[in-house]
Amino acid sequence: MQKGRKAMKKICTVMLAAAMLLGAASGASAIDFNAKGQWLMGFGVGETTPIKHANHDDQFEARQRVRLQMDAVASEALSGTVYFEIGTQKWGNAATGGALGADGQQVKVKRAYIDWTPPATDLKVRMGIQGLVMPNKAGGSAIMNTDVAAVVASYQFNDNAGLTAFWARPANDNNTTDAKTNWLDNIDLFSLALPLKFDGVEATPWVMYGIRGKNSFNGYGSAWSTEDGNFTYSFLPYPAAASFEGNRYGTDKVWGNMFWLGLPVAITMFDPLNIEFDINYGYSEKMGRYANEDAYGVARRGSTQRQGWLAKALVEYKMDWGVPGIFGWYASGDDKNIKNGSERMPSVNPMNEMTSFMGDSNYGWIMQDLGLDYSGTWGIGAQVRDMSFVEDLSHTLRVAYWGGTNAPGMAKYMANDENTGSRAWANNWGKGTSPYLTTKDGLLEINFINNYKMYENFDINFEASYIANFMNHNTWDKAGGSFSKQDVWKAEVIFAYSF
Repeated sequence: MQKGRKAMKKICTVMLAAAMLLGAASGASAIDFNAKGQWLMGFGVGETTPIKHANHDDQFEARQRVRLQMDAVASEALSGTVYFEIGTQKWGNAATGGALGADGQQVKVKRAYIDWTPPATDLKVRMGIQGLVMPNKAGGSAIMNTDVAAVVASYQFNDNAGLTAFWARPANDNNTTDAKTNWLDNIDLFSLALPLKFDGVEATPWVMYGIRGKNSFNGYGSAWSTEDGNFTYSFLPYPAAASFEGNRYGTDKVWGNMFWLGLPVAITMFDPLNIEFDINYGYSEKMGRYANEDAYGVARRGSTQRQGWLAKALVEYKMDWGVPGIFGWYASGDDKNIKNGSERMPSVNPMNEMTSFMGDSNYGWIMQDLGLDYSGTWGIGAQVRDMSFVEDLSHTLRVAYWGGTNAPGMAKYMANDENTGSRAWANNWGKGTSPYLTTKDGLLEINFINNYKMYENFDINFEASYIANFMNHNTWDKAGGSFSKQDVWKAEVIFAYSF
């Protein structure tokens, strides 16, 4: 009898375990897994600085990058996404895993979030590290286009109107230089957007409020990289203000307020004519003062306040063989007084998509894009995009002139270049901001992009770009040190496999 009970107990245990396994398998089978990704292999050559002898990087580079995304879909109301990036790996570079042995640590989590919908509602919620882009038209978001930890909720009232709100935390617990580690160092952003859509007209008015602690930028070097958004270049007034927390004078501010608003509009009612424009304003509250020396060693105390505005527009006409168009923008610039802060619009992580060398409208990945911020500049250009005369082969030709809106007198306050002795802050291209251009400076950019779709999932992209440098020699030479300018160029080919 005792043996029979033990045997029955074992049988029940096995049956229970089998039932649990079957239940788990049944639950797993209810989840649909979808994968997508992209492999990039690229080779480029170019000169990417407007200052002679200031660039010590190789003129030729070979790189690769892999991005893989996995979606776990339970239903229309629930799914999860994880998005990995391997690279960018520079061929021959040990730190990125491109050298002999290929064992560098380069796997990154770009995004990881869940999408869910409360029962019996049309509310959509996304939580986690995700891609977040402020509403924009005509050349990308000048405020924020990045991956960030956030909670986003959106609701569609009807076919014409919706509402989107989010809370994002781009920075927290990175303070390593203050006596109280990770104290008053968070940046939080809150936004409301109202997407409106009618026959032939789309508009999305939006506002965003932010708050940042006084230690938000302490420990910056170990916290963020250029690719993730360089706050010290696109947020603070001037280069020297990057370390203002250690140089502030008599401020009792613990928290600082920030504010942005935008009105992007697209008009398509006159198809094939497309009209887009976008208006933005940004403000960052003064958080004390900082010390900055001019070209002659005279110390000045500048304000850390920054505020400014931007207007940009695009007009296109679709034709059978391509899409010709004109575009332009104007952004406020600094006056010659650092005591009242900066008059350039602050941003979190801007993305300029007007052009593909100064901007990011193409891959711009081998010879890095030089500037992503419209602040302190104006421009006008013409283009013909997506021209195609042969099946699967398309071309884009673009010409754009960049001017500056900053006072020439500000040149003497720009950061000194330790390699050349030049005070040309314009040498700091590719750090999340456009080159610092005064009203006497100019740049002429030419882009020629070709894309061949060899297979459905395989593209070969070739770009040749050139920037003629018309920066004013007298302005920057008088700013201190020596100034010797040069034109900028690049040529790159990228092989892209996407699935």
